Amino acid sequence: MWFLENAWIIPAIPAASFLLILFFGKRMPRGGSEIGIAAVGLSFLLSVGAGVSWIDRVENPPPADDHGTEEVEHEEDAEEHAAGDLVVVGPTESAAEAGEEERHAVEPVTRSWTWWQSGGTEFQVGTFVDGLSVMMLFVVGLISLLVHVYSTEYVKGDRRFTHFFAFLSLFTASMMTLVISENTLQIITAWEAVGVCSFALIGHWWEDKANGDAALKAFLTNRVGDVGLIIGMITLYFAADSFNIVEINSLASAGELSHTALLVASLCLIAAVMSKSGQFFLHTWLPDAMAGPTPVSALLHSATMVVAGIFMVGRMYGVFWEGLSIGTSTINALAVVGGITTLVGASLAFVQRDIKKVLAYSTISQLGYMAMALGVGAWTAALFHLFTHAFFKACLFLGAGSVSHACHHSFDMVKDMGGLRKYMPHTFRTFMIGSIALAGIPPLAGFWSKDEILAGAQQLGDGGYTLMLVMGLVTAGLTGAYVTRMVYLTFFGEYRGHGTPHESPKAITTPLWILAGFAALAGGLNLPDAIVPESVALQFEHYVEPTAAYFPDISHPSFSWGLAIGSTLIAAAGIALSYSYWFLGKFHGLTERNALAMRGYRLLENKYYLDVLYTDVIVGSVKGPIARASNWVNQNLIDAVPNTVGRTTVQVGRGAYRYVDQAVVDGAVNLSGRSAEASGSGLRLAQTGRVRQYGSLMFGGAAILAAVLVVIV
Repeated sequence: MWFLENAWIIPAIPAASFLLILFFGKRMPRGGSEIGIAAVGLSFLLSVGAGVSWIDRVENPPPADDHGTEEVEHEEDAEEHAAGDLVVVGPTESAAEAGEEERHAVEPVTRSWTWWQSGGTEFQVGTFVDGLSVMMLFVVGLISLLVHVYSTEYVKGDRRFTHFFAFLSLFTASMMTLVISENTLQIITAWEAVGVCSFALIGHWWEDKANGDAALKAFLTNRVGDVGLIIGMITLYFAADSFNIVEINSLASAGELSHTALLVASLCLIAAVMSKSGQFFLHTWLPDAMAGPTPVSALLHSATMVVAGIFMVGRMYGVFWEGLSIGTSTINALAVVGGITTLVGASLAFVQRDIKKVLAYSTISQLGYMAMALGVGAWTAALFHLFTHAFFKACLFLGAGSVSHACHHSFDMVKDMGGLRKYMPHTFRTFMIGSIALAGIPPLAGFWSKDEILAGAQQLGDGGYTLMLVMGLVTAGLTGAYVTRMVYLTFFGEYRGHGTPHESPKAITTPLWILAGFAALAGGLNLPDAIVPESVALQFEHYVEPTAAYFPDISHPSFSWGLAIGSTLIAAAGIALSYSYWFLGKFHGLTERNALAMRGYRLLENKYYLDVLYTDVIVGSVKGPIARASNWVNQNLIDAVPNTVGRTTVQVGRGAYRYVDQAVVDGAVNLSGRSAEASGSGLRLAQTGRVRQYGSLMFGGAAILAAVLVVIV
């Protein structure tokens, strides 16, 4: 239990590594890479320990009256709560119909602490560890460790070598924090931290403007979807009066939350999935993100960051299950988005010259498979495909980097590759294993997870999700075709580059062989009981799928030989057609002979004109005519009001100054002054200061007075 109770240490170690590399990396013999490798390696070992502990918890559940260890530590005191109550539940109706055995409901191991308080509400931070968490910790830890080792050779001599490894560690810490988050606030925080790290890593070579633009495009496109994430989580908070994931899911699964609130929250969260997990029509950032170093592409855009949206749906599945009525419908928004994405990604992979962009569109297509699986109710199939996809796609991305390493850092399959199987045997063999797994050919891992998704689309819901099944089968054929084209242009024919290519060093090929091994064998973790004994069948489902009350009562599809054989034949047909075109030289010139084929090719070449819509129409309009129109409205309508008021005020002021202040007020004051001045001037004639003059005036006045008296008297 120690590994499960102290899972917070797992992301804390690479987080500390980030700081150590930044402060001391440049003083280290290997530029700080040794710190990152040691830290991620230790986190991976702890993740393995957590996985073993969880398996033991499932296999040896404590007594029904015993408790696990959930600790809620406040600032004032620590208080223990029961978190591991183990109750025996009977099989659900659907499980009984399928003949499934009675299973214990194994509670997750959670710990939480008070993050902060506001308005009497305590906001928590903590860990939530169950089968899904330990599976994700294992995947993130292993892929990150291999990418760290690979990068020591791939980015050797880079001017920001230390900076690169620091952000690799920070990204690993952020992703690990996301997968053990105890509440929705933590999910939002870790989600944004992952986005910030991806921005820094995609734009690592920012001197090239295209790389900086790709980083900005990824960042801004994800911000669009993040608005949906925030609105969805706020809706869930007010619906459930809690940020706690277990409580929200439990209330949703029990039917105690408003269906309208769950529907609104689900649709908003789907927007977040569309951006972070590259779903149509917010997928356009992901191919451009291939501008980053190849190890970044392998880590962020095949196995970790881009599956954050898929993980979020899987973690909050009670919300989506009830909000979208997944178990009782034949179509819903999540299934449609996923189904369309599988087709869009697979079709666009056909016309790419850049090997990493082929893999990028392939990733989009496979992420569509995962979203579609969640939409049809095949939760285990979706997460199992996430698990297998991480290995074979990381193998392919790192293989593309190995090829580029030998071809003077070019990714152009058409101009600079071809015939490399003779020069790079290890890269070729591992790349072939990853390609066969991607194409879904048995017995490699990709077949088992893909087949389970198709079985879910055929059997689950209200009579099956037929449209999604058709989309999935068509994608299976397309995948086989573009994989064959990619392999031919890279490894067959004549070498078209310059110089002499060579095999990559062991720091690159060793991670390739490890990933190829997982790509070949990981499918065995969830083999159906129709093929292997029940004691070893469906192990992934047994240990990873939640069984407690916070998870909805889902059904499981049964293995179908007909569907398995049919999907394999469709994939093989796609391979055969592509083989005929590229290896045998048939069907060439189709676009020149057929106008419809040419228009279809142009549509794919322009990526369904989505970039034209976003860049030229939306952004161009905002920067051009819309900006000019807004400026005209601002100047002539909005600013016209205050400008008119201002001009009128000036005129009124001038009139008041001229006619009232100057003419009336100042005129009256000036008139009184002039009158006083005139009176004073008259008085100054008599008041000269001369005594003789005053005497003469007095005498004259007395004479006049005497004369008047004589006359009158």
